[in-house]
Amino acid sequence: MEQKILILGASGMLGHDLTKAFSGREVFAWDMSALDITDGTAVERKITTLKPTIVINAAAYTDVDGAEKNEALASKINGEAVGYLAAVCQKIGALLVHYSTEYVFDGQNNDGYDETSLVSPINAYGRSKAKGEALLQQYGEMFYLIRSSWLYGKAPQVGKPRGLNFVETMLKLAQEIKEIDVVSDQFGKPTYAADLAVATRQLVDSAKPCGIYHITNDGACSWYDFAKKIFEIKGIDVKVNPIKTEDYPFKTPRPKFAVLQNTKLEPLRSWEEALKEYLEGVTS
Repeated sequence: MEQKILILGASGMLGHDLTKAFSGREVFAWDMSALDITDGTAVERKITTLKPTIVINAAAYTDVDGAEKNEALASKINGEAVGYLAAVCQKIGALLVHYSTEYVFDGQNNDGYDETSLVSPINAYGRSKAKGEALLQQYGEMFYLIRSSWLYGKAPQVGKPRGLNFVETMLKLAQEIKEIDVVSDQFGKPTYAADLAVATRQLVDSAKPCGIYHITNDGACSWYDFAKKIFEIKGIDVKVNPIKTEDYPFKTPRPKFAVLQNTKLEPLRSWEEALKEYLEGVTS
């Protein structure tokens, strides 16, 4: 049977790359103007009418600091809406692919977190994503729950201040100042959205068992290491100062060692290799 694929959040950074990764298939790319996923009635009506065989949900509230001020909205988009999607997908027999984050963990485990680790969020954004995970598993049967981390990509990051990912933020700061303070005691796995999108297609095509999967570029680093590598690849002369979390004016608590361990899939290429490819097409 021919697959009919619905991508939600198609105008966002990951949604943009998913649309490219699934090109050649029958793809319906919807943004919020086509469907507000927090409207349960509209979700039921529009998706039932379309009858996709696969729904890929890349729509999300991604502003971590903003979620602290507006947890109700974050919870609606990242939590309740996922329940609506899971219920309608179960009703029509569609596979639901949904994305989550390392922020569902507290970052206190220096061994990192595998697909079986229990969630323990420490901020509003993490709580909203954990709620979505719980509702997906409560109402859905056929699903891939994909956790990833530290995403960057070619398309603007909708919902983030200035629409810039970390890489673009660093490049912009380097044009404005010659000394940048970057946190050195938070660790994660930088992931190129294009690689995540291609890996999503491979997972869907593999017909692997439904459940939780961790997909990131391989290898972990600190934000400081990440920034240093950006400037090294671009040949930019800027001083990067390592600072501790407590010395940075974060509005929101963040997990310190939220490293996602992948125990189910072949690892993706290293984060350094992916970053190099990304930066080759980005001007400083």
